Amino acid sequence: MANLHEIKNRIQSVRSTQKITNAMYLIASTKLQKARADQEKARPYFELQESEMKRIFQRRNDINSHYFYPETGRKQAESYAYLVITADKGLAGAYNHNVLRIAEGEITRHKKVHLFVVGEYGRQYFMKRRIPIERSFLYTAQNPTFRRARRIAEELLDLYNNGTCDEIRIIYSRMRHGGMDAEAKREQLLPFARGAFGEYREQKEGYRKQYEFYPNPTAALENIVPSYIAGYIYGALVESFCSEQNARMNAMKSANDNAQELLDGLSIQYNRVRQYAITQEITEVTAGAKAQRKKRKRNQNTEGQGASR
Repeated sequence: MANLHEIKNRIQSVRSTQKITNAMYLIASTKLQKARADQEKARPYFELQESEMKRIFQRRNDINSHYFYPETGRKQAESYAYLVITADKGLAGAYNHNVLRIAEGEITRHKKVHLFVVGEYGRQYFMKRRIPIERSFLYTAQNPTFRRARRIAEELLDLYNNGTCDEIRIIYSRMRHGGMDAEAKREQLLPFARGAFGEYREQKEGYRKQYEFYPNPTAALENIVPSYIAGYIYGALVESFCSEQNARMNAMKSANDNAQELLDGLSIQYNRVRQYAITQEITEVTAGAKAQRKKRKRNQNTEGQGASR
């Protein structure tokens, strides 16, 4: 059985760890609120871009762009570019694992893959497994900004525009409805399916608005798509960041709860050992006092026998 000193040291160690996990919980909560606020501010801009693309397809059906599948249908892609978004560190439950599990499955399924990684955790993961990385974007996962999203989009679009890859896909985590937990998702960035932008409907105001696209609808579309891709990547970065902080909050909350349970058990153990030590001391004192009484009684009997003689 551990002594009082050992149990007390362990209690102090658990309390110190609990302070760290509680601080990490509060930091993650603050970051989550800030990221959500930034996302809500930027959302109207990206929704407007999407509505513009839908408006173009509603007005014209003869648009021919390499950003979209041809009207004749899809063809089998030969090379793929994957943007994998992870965190810069762990301590976030299964957040990184879920993303990397999907990414590794996709990579093993295709022969020609160009891998782009956001986050130090993902970079280390692929390096340890000797999976080639086309480009690793550092210091992006912890501070998602539209400027960084645009830089990522430019590199991916260069790869797509020069024919190096046929499809661009993104693997990231997204908060589920209700915002209680997150799920890892794989989505396709390019090329688009025409049907995704062909169901735009304007509000009925008694008349139909007329639009002119300069120099033509195809050119206007080609100009909008890069910004739309950058906005999509920015949204994925923010969603991943929010999912990471939410996962870290849950992990730290579980750690705090486990630490409290451990402290409760250690406190009970400490009190039992302390009670046992006190009881042992009382028993020893009582036994010593009893032995002293017996000794005095024997001495008295011996003295009495000597006097009678």
